[in-house]
Amino acid sequence: MGVTHPLLAFFMAAADGCFPPVDGRVTVLPPPPGGLECSVAFTGHAVVATAMTSQAVHAQGPDGFGASLSPDFLRHLAGPKGWIGVTDATLTARGTGGPPRLAEVTDADDHSRVRYARELRTNVKVYGDERGLVTLADGLAGRRELSIELRNVQDGSQGHGRSLLTDALSLVPEAVPVFAAVSPGNARSLRAFLACGFTPIGSEVLLRPERG
Repeated sequence: MGVTHPLLAFFMAAADGCFPPVDGRVTVLPPPPGGLECSVAFTGHAVVATAMTSQAVHAQGPDGFGASLSPDFLRHLAGPKGWIGVTDATLTARGTGGPPRLAEVTDADDHSRVRYARELRTNVKVYGDERGLVTLADGLAGRRELSIELRNVQDGSQGHGRSLLTDALSLVPEAVPVFAAVSPGNARSLRAFLACGFTPIGSEVLLRPERG
């Protein structure tokens, strides 16, 4: 991670509203650097980035209509002892640029959100204020990724998540795509991202394989 990968072209095209064909097929790509692999689902087409051969992937019968994210297929990709992440909605928005509205934070290394970001991403920078923290990093396939966490989750009903996200977009140059992976079950977070202009383009699962 931190360098570009063929999967990045799929993400950038989707950010522009251009998606793979709705043909039910699965495109197999090499794994991203850094030891992670992934299965990404777009509408009617899936992309799997893995060290497994294309033949080994297709032998399991995945398709572009949801089977590429099935538990059995993901376990096959990860191996019997590999780590499988959660299924996230893949969202994208454009940076607003201008003067940064958030200051960089240098004392949050022990925060769970920051630790998680550094496990999966590179060039992680942390910003925030009394509302919460924002991480901005190079993530899957080299895309720019953003995540947030409120300091007090009970404040979500007061619009703090949306205002923090709006300010976070000022950290990204104007019109440059930025991506976020949000659990669909985290309805409050998902609503905040959608309200701030993020658009769903697919869903994804990260894996750290251990195939023996």
